[in-house]
Amino acid sequence: MKHLLATAALGALALAAPAAADTLREALVSTYRTNPTVNAQREVLRGTDAGVAIARAAGRPQLGASVGLNRNLTRSGILNTGANKGPNINGGLDLSVPLFQGGRVRNSIRAAETRVEAGRALLRAVEGDIFAEATAAYMDVIRDRAIVELNQSQIRVLTTNLEATRDRFEIGDVTRTDVAQSEARLSLARSNLATAQARLAASEENYRRVIGRRPDGLAPPPPLPPLPTTAEEAVRIALVENPDIIATVRQAQAAGLDVRVVRAERLPTVSGVASGDYVNSLGGGASDPLTGRSLPNAGTASTIGLNTSIPLYQGGLPAARIRQAQAQEAQLLEQTVGTERAVVANTRASFASYEASQRAIQSNQVAVSANELALEGARAERSVGTRTVLEVLNAEQELLNSQVALVSARRDAYVAGFQLLNAMGQAESDDLGLEGGALYDPTGNYRRVTRGWNDWAGERRRQPTSTRTVTPTEQPAGVAGPTR
Repeated sequence: MKHLLATAALGALALAAPAAADTLREALVSTYRTNPTVNAQREVLRGTDAGVAIARAAGRPQLGASVGLNRNLTRSGILNTGANKGPNINGGLDLSVPLFQGGRVRNSIRAAETRVEAGRALLRAVEGDIFAEATAAYMDVIRDRAIVELNQSQIRVLTTNLEATRDRFEIGDVTRTDVAQSEARLSLARSNLATAQARLAASEENYRRVIGRRPDGLAPPPPLPPLPTTAEEAVRIALVENPDIIATVRQAQAAGLDVRVVRAERLPTVSGVASGDYVNSLGGGASDPLTGRSLPNAGTASTIGLNTSIPLYQGGLPAARIRQAQAQEAQLLEQTVGTERAVVANTRASFASYEASQRAIQSNQVAVSANELALEGARAERSVGTRTVLEVLNAEQELLNSQVALVSARRDAYVAGFQLLNAMGQAESDDLGLEGGALYDPTGNYRRVTRGWNDWAGERRRQPTSTRTVTPTEQPAGVAGPTR
């Protein structure tokens, strides 16, 4: 499984590939590096990682300082102590150390860590979905190029037929009806070719959108790994490995921890506190009214102790917030069942599509062989006058139809097989054994940001790493692209 795309082999579509053709592996590597959907999901995970650091910060000491400058304007009566009326400067330092918060911090950290696990599973799911989309885009281009070639070949055959029919009409061997039928069939083939070329253009643009570059020569894809023999086996694998299920389960678990966090709002909190203050009368000290001696113009004070906060009544707010958190947990539990249903349905549908496409390939191979024989016989019988021109034209059309159906069935089988791998959680970067540099490590950012204590730590503004597909000729005049 780790080397799904490791070896080159005959493709699912029987087309000759250029010597320097791009491979499916190269297309997936490009997608992995430069697709904006994948890169955006990585940024989402980085933001989720920061949630762990935020939760941990609530259980760490808090230190603050204050500085002030003031001047007494008036004092009278008992407040007139003869103190200096000049400016005073004062400063303070306050330290608070959380000692007990009812389990709020512990459960917040656990909830944040569980959400990180969910975020990693979501990143895996996005990777798998984009890889499946890239594979479909790759196979669409191969299929549509083959169909265009088949239609072009059909036009060449029909053009030759028309010329031969006209020559035979000149000598009276066929009627004008035969010529008209040949002309009509050639015109229809040209129309079909135009439709096939338009479909190819759309497939190439979709390839450009997903993979980030235009398709050049595309090599046939390598064979898929062995797939489950029954739908039940595929579903059993999917229920364990599918990242969408893992993500929703982790999100529901985090929501359950959120309920515990909110319940802690009804419990007492205890903090150790320490403070220090400094005051300085810049204009000189005051005098003792009894002795007349000058008093110091500066002083300090420090305190240490414990602060306990006991919530007695909060207007029903804690109960309301608990009910809200419980409803969110119940919502996610329901979504877990919904995700499981979707995974089961997608897995069975992909398995059925893959099986049907395999049977279609076998049937269409027989049809192609039979139609080739039928066309050969129709042409031979036409040469001796036992077949009409129309019957030969119909035989040629039947052969083309079966060839197109065979190409389409091979494409459908490969895409359905890859989608089955994706549904089973086995179409991600690790499973595909992609080369082209180190794979993205989601734990690297987690280790770097979740245990930091520095308030001033930060990162440079990140620029997009996804590649743009706008060409210089498509760029509007005077309009700059996104900052890179």
